[in-house]
Amino acid sequence: MNSSTIKQLVPRRTTWRSVLMFLSVVGPGIITANADNDVGGILTYSQAGAQFGYSLLWILIPITLALVVTQEMCARMGAVTGKGLADLIRENFGVRVTFYVLLLFVICDLGNTATEFAGIASVAPIFATWLPGVNVEALTIAMVLGAAALVFTTVTRGTYKIVERIFLIFCTVYISYVISAIIVHPQWKDVIHQTFFPHFSHTTAYFVMVVAIIGTTISPWMQFYIQSAIVDKGVRKEQYTASRIDVISGALFTDIIAFFIVVACAATIYVHNIGNAHPIVVNAVGDVAIALQPLAGHFASLLFAIGLLNAAIFTDSILPLSTAYYVCEAFGFERGIDRSFSEAKIFYGLYLGLLLIGAFTVIVPGAPLLAIIFYSQVFNGALLPVVLVLMLLLVNNKRLMGTWTNSLFFNIVAWITVVIVGALTVASVV
Repeated sequence: MNSSTIKQLVPRRTTWRSVLMFLSVVGPGIITANADNDVGGILTYSQAGAQFGYSLLWILIPITLALVVTQEMCARMGAVTGKGLADLIRENFGVRVTFYVLLLFVICDLGNTATEFAGIASVAPIFATWLPGVNVEALTIAMVLGAAALVFTTVTRGTYKIVERIFLIFCTVYISYVISAIIVHPQWKDVIHQTFFPHFSHTTAYFVMVVAIIGTTISPWMQFYIQSAIVDKGVRKEQYTASRIDVISGALFTDIIAFFIVVACAATIYVHNIGNAHPIVVNAVGDVAIALQPLAGHFASLLFAIGLLNAAIFTDSILPLSTAYYVCEAFGFERGIDRSFSEAKIFYGLYLGLLLIGAFTVIVPGAPLLAIIFYSQVFNGALLPVVLVLMLLLVNNKRLMGTWTNSLFFNIVAWITVVIVGALTVASVV
């Protein structure tokens, strides 16, 4: 073999090695980011499109940058230290800080889990229209409890690799929102123009929607889950370059899906509402799927409902899991889906408890679901700036991170995110 042939083969081998390295670490970034397109997120993006058309698409650009930075910091800490975020908070800030963060985190995720099950209940009427003679209430109860059983069985019966592959399949179903948006034939020229050359509004409703979009895109639980997932997967510093691609691509994919949800609702509900004496009001996420039937056809409505059901089940798999990880990390209990039930009883017991509370909150008549959803979002908003500050202090600690501390650019973007999120949290609560 001559020297020129060797030179040709070396780049090929390097390329294949890079591809294999990426495939070995892909998962945590894509899964975490997509799980953030949950029922609350889909409702918020749908309302943004239905109420303001394409005029809020611009906000997804800076939000995507902030999401990339925050997720990358946690993934990097997991790869460098081999520890979850809860472990690092306890070791560096003490038990008291960990306890209060834990308390808020559990309250938030209880409300968020109930919200996801509420999303499952809200699409039951859509599926009932395709199943003549089926009682809607019975179908709702069956879907909610069936989803809880499916989620628990999937997570507890499989290894980390199997569960991760199932989660990645869930991620692909989000493409249904892209198809829904294309079916309704939006004005793409207007979409592009308002994305990059927006017209800002000074109304209170516009400001509140901006706050809601920011709040639903970057959530506290995401930071804990992605770092735990990186540690569970065994990603180390040597593999982190490939893992960073996973994190960045996940953030881009999830906000592209958000983009198409806004576009779908803007091209249908917003256009219908202009000058209409009987506008469509989106108060629940199921309203969107129902509204799309006469405006875009049954197929678009069904695709939207399938995407919503997928998002609810997917996020109900992830949210309680992140809580179980955090609690067990904070107190030193065995955790991880590669552990058996007998090895990690508290981990699986907490996971099951959160699922059952969330499911029965939705199906029990008279449950204060709206109050639970509202206050969980308030706690989410209060917790996020605290978590981001703790993350920044940890990731810039040279004793922990060595040469892997934040760059100046990352620190600037992260601190701007902290300030904006904190200010908007106060403003939104007021």
